[in-house]
Amino acid sequence: MTKLVLDLTKSIDENAAVYFEKAKKIKRKIEGAEKALTDNIRKLKDLEAKKEKIVLEKSKEEKFKERKKEWYEKFRWFISSEGFLVIGGRDATSNEIVIKKHTEPNDLVFHTDMAGSPFFVVKNEGKTIGDKTKEETADATVTFSRAWKFGLQTSSVFYVNPEQVSKKTKAGEYMGKGAFMIYGKTNYISNKVNLAVGITKQQQIMSGPLDAIKRNCEKFVVLRQGDEKVSSIAKKINYKFGGNLDLDEIIRALPAGGFKIK
Repeated sequence: MTKLVLDLTKSIDENAAVYFEKAKKIKRKIEGAEKALTDNIRKLKDLEAKKEKIVLEKSKEEKFKERKKEWYEKFRWFISSEGFLVIGGRDATSNEIVIKKHTEPNDLVFHTDMAGSPFFVVKNEGKTIGDKTKEETADATVTFSRAWKFGLQTSSVFYVNPEQVSKKTKAGEYMGKGAFMIYGKTNYISNKVNLAVGITKQQQIMSGPLDAIKRNCEKFVVLRQGDEKVSSIAKKINYKFGGNLDLDEIIRALPAGGFKIK
């Protein structure tokens, strides 16, 4: 039961005024307490949301860091739309390794007539290599040659059997690192600059012809020759893919030259 204490020296109205002021002060305190409680609840929710975001981002980063890379990822590579592994050299040293260590009978070797071109190899894997894979490999060979940097849309690309590729030269001639002699008939094939970059289900960054990337990647972007630097385009690609990729890995997947996103 609530007790009211009255001041007998004051009138009823004066006593009522005293209690009215007390009630207003109590109301202000309650309102202040409710506002503080509401603010604290909001701050707590914000902290929980931030914590969940940090945990999610760390989880994604760990997923990329922990993924064991395949042997072919040290080279240029893609999986053709017909399911064949295609690998290529990044420079003279990796050209040498691709041809000497990772080319087997029944594979196909692609190259351009342009100096400084990478060698690309379609891994046979006991199956007949289809025309679509040959077309995609021809496109990759010209795309990762100097044609991209020079703004060219096509170049002479041919393919041969592995036994036609050799370090043997005529007496007095020298074959530098990453360069090989081609003997016998060469099969020239139509081609075009053709580049997309995507993320596979295994979280691999794969770059190559558009049809191959579309077939094997959950997310992808199409690139054209342009005036944007590789570091800048890598950041944009990273953003489009969620912002948790290794920028250096994206850069390694791209040819030398300038870019723009289609």
